Amino acid sequence: MELIKITLTMMFFVIMLGLSMQHKHLMLALMCIEAMMLILFTMLVMYTTISLAMSHTPMPFILLTISVCGASLGLSLVVATTRTHGSDFLKNLNLL
Repeated sequence: MELIKITLTMMFFVIMLGLSMQHKHLMLALMCIEAMMLILFTMLVMYTTISLAMSHTPMPFILLTISVCGASLGLSLVVATTRTHGSDFLKNLNLL
């Protein structure tokens, strides 16, 4: 079980590093964020099954619901950006 925790933690930090180095496409940055959320969901499910606390049971589902809402919002932003600017390159956007 400890190997799974260490592997998930390392995957989270590698994806975070990939997100910090992602400066080209908006879609790839959103995919990194979604992968981070799925790893957090997996870690939270493991924590709730190990602790067996009934008060922690709905937390993974709340996290998954918020993640899905964020993904739909991100996808709508990608579509809107692609329609207005022609691509999802971050260098084409004026973020100021």
